[in-house]
Amino acid sequence: MNGPIRVGQLYTGRIGPSALTPNRNHSTATTGTNFKDMLEDRLVHFSNHAVKRLEQRGIELQPEQLNKIESAIDSAAAKGAKDSLILLKDMALIVNVNNRTVVTAMDGSSMKDNVFTQIDSAVIIS
Repeated sequence: MNGPIRVGQLYTGRIGPSALTPNRNHSTATTGTNFKDMLEDRLVHFSNHAVKRLEQRGIELQPEQLNKIESAIDSAAAKGAKDSLILLKDMALIVNVNNRTVVTAMDGSSMKDNVFTQIDSAVIIS
């Protein structure tokens, strides 16, 4: 699939092999796998709350963005972080590093005048 992955596809969409990182080992066949299953197979998960926020805020994730989020979680884990703020262009994600789970997400306009609490680190990726 080329182009953005819409969060609404979490439940109904299909994703092909091009969206998966070729150097990762995946135990499920990618042809015909829905997006939610693909996300669960990746090294990053999304809580129900995060999925709702992505949908409400119209945030679309590209496959390469998922790769960057995974790398950011790896970097935070290597430094011993537990709860991290990940800033990716005009998007902010709060991630439980130990569980590799995005717990909430917001777009640029939602970030303004916001205070991020209960985090112990921040990872800024471009």
